[in-house]
Parts: sequence; structure tokens; C-alpha cells
Amino acid sequence: MNFSLKPDFEESYKRYEAFFEGTIDDRPLVSIILPKDNCIEFPKKKYDSYKEQWLDIDYRAEQIAHQLNNQIYLGDAMPVAFPDMGPEFFSALCGCDYSFSETTAWSEPCIKDWAEDYDTAILDTSHPLLEIALKFTDNLIDLGKDTFITGLPDFHPGGDHLSALRDPANLAMDVIENKNYIKKKLSDSQGEFYKVYDMFYNKIHGASNPASTWLPLISKEKYYALSNDFSCMISTSDFEELFLDGLIDETLFYDKSIYHLDGPGALRHLDTILSMKNLNAVQWVPGAGHDNFKDWIDVYKKIQKAGKGIDLHCIDISEIDMLIDNLSPEGIFLRNITGVDSLETARKLLNKLYTKWK
Repeated sequence: MNFSLKPDFEESYKRYEAFFEGTIDDRPLVSIILPKDNCIEFPKKKYDSYKEQWLDIDYRAEQIAHQLNNQIYLGDAMPVAFPDMGPEFFSALCGCDYSFSETTAWSEPCIKDWAEDYDTAILDTSHPLLEIALKFTDNLIDLGKDTFITGLPDFHPGGDHLSALRDPANLAMDVIENKNYIKKKLSDSQGEFYKVYDMFYNKIHGASNPASTWLPLISKEKYYALSNDFSCMISTSDFEELFLDGLIDETLFYDKSIYHLDGPGALRHLDTILSMKNLNAVQWVPGAGHDNFKDWIDVYKKIQKAGKGIDLHCIDISEIDMLIDNLSPEGIFLRNITGVDSLETARKLLNKLYTKWK
């Protein structure tokens, strides 16, 4: 695979492979992306609605390509184009009404009553949003040929999908009153999700792109980020009873995987998540206002001790010495380091990490 924005792609790729194995190749896996000097602003376009803005995939693809071409990729940073259709895109394909704001999108629950609405919440492979998302991916593949990587959309299957179908509050009550419906819909929707995933994976793989997504790890095999943001609302026993089997099945469906663990309320499930044999890594997201590295060192150490990789993306440059003193570089993907505001600062930081973090 060759990408002009990342001429050392194959060399860097070996470090991503090592990450998924919880090891290190020749140096730490570090991603730093900076804007080029004197970037030309992409022409802005006016729209009558946010929906019109989101669905203008020709413009959006050109805009993403422009941004990627105006960035510098230091360390093992990869130029990844993310065909974003919002976090509940998959649920929209399965019956939910879908709305757009300036920066995100959200779905409206479509199962008001399990018995009456169960069969209406199924995958529609002729849904216009699916056609648009596939065309969006095609546009990025064409623009990025031999230049940048085109990844996968955000899907949010499993528990997050059911949360969208039902509304989180209703699903929380279902955990008490309607467990059988939860289990049945999880089972039925799993195959639907795999079908949609393969539509996009086969497209990017056929165009000689590695798999990537909003969490920009890369693999030449099937890769994706698992999640269950709804899990912050339930006990670990209910999480294990209702959702663990589906998550384990996902880790078997992919070749490489990482779990997106979002917020202190979900941290109670960490031991369960670490018990998944085929899971490669964990992304811990402490939440806004709680992202001081020092507060979560024990969490990171626990993940490392379990032999899982870590997507460590919430650290300030002032905390790097603390990182070096407390964690091993094996199986860590270090990115989005705040305080790196110049090429000189970035190069000094990379030199420090490469020479002292061993």
C-alpha cells in the first residue's frame, strides 16, 4: 500500500501491528498531526438546512481531501478520511428518523412498544442514507487514490443501537422488565450490522485501503471499535448477561478490535471488558473535565497488565514525563497530545519519546 501523504506507510504499519499485539516494534507508536504553513481555506458553502449540508457528499469529500492535503503527519500519524454520517447512522438504516445539527446527528426512537413495533425496526438495504454513505465512501476513495486512507463510518451497533431504537431511559427500564426482547433484538440486529459493515469494508479493502474509522488505528484486516455507551446506566451483572456475548462475537468477527470505554459510569465494567480474550485494546475516555492523566494512571496500568493495548489520546505535553515514568510503550497508541503547537515542539517531543520511553 502506498499513500503519498504517508510515504513511510509500510514502515509505520509494522508499529500498528505491534500495537494490536500489545508489543512494540522499534519505537513507540506516536501520532502527531499539524497544519501546514499558509494553508488555503477551503471555499465555504451556504445551505438552507443542516440536512442539506450533511448530505452534500461531493462537497464534503472535497473538503476532507483538502484538509488532509494541508496537514503534516509526524511519527506514525496516518492521513485517514472518515466518511462521517453521524453516530447513529446504522440505527437510521433500521427504522429511526434521523436529524442533523451543525456538527452531529441523532436518531428518534422507533420502538415505542416492543410487541407492536419490533418488526418495523429492521435493516432497510434500500435506505437512501445507505446509498449516500456508500457514494460518500466512493468519492473519498477516488480522491484519495495513492494519497490518503479512506476509512469506515461510525456505526454504533449492539447496546448503543438498542438505546437508539428505544431511547436510553426506556431501555434502562427494559433491563428490568423486558430482557427477553433485548436479547432477541441484539441477536437479530447483530447479523444486520455485520452485513452493513461488510458493504463498507469490502469497498475500501477492494480499493487497497486498510481498515480505519473515527478511531484512526489501521489494519490490513477487519478492524473496528466496539462500544456500549449505554452501559453506564446498568450494573455489571446486567451488562454481562445482556451484552457481553454480543461484544465477544464482535471481537471474533473482526481481526483487530478496540473497546471504546466512555465515562466514569462505565468504568465499573473494565474487568469484564478486559476478560474478552480476542479484544486487542481499550480506549478509556474519562469525560470532559476529568482528563488529567495522573488521575487515571492506575486504570492504564490495569489495562496494560491485562495485556491489552491502550489508545491514549488525552494527555498534555506537560504530562509526558509522568507517562514515561509510569507506563511502558508496549501496546500504546499515543496521539492528540495537547500543547504541541509547532513543528519544532513536535520534533523535540518525538525525539524524547523515542530515546527515553523504552
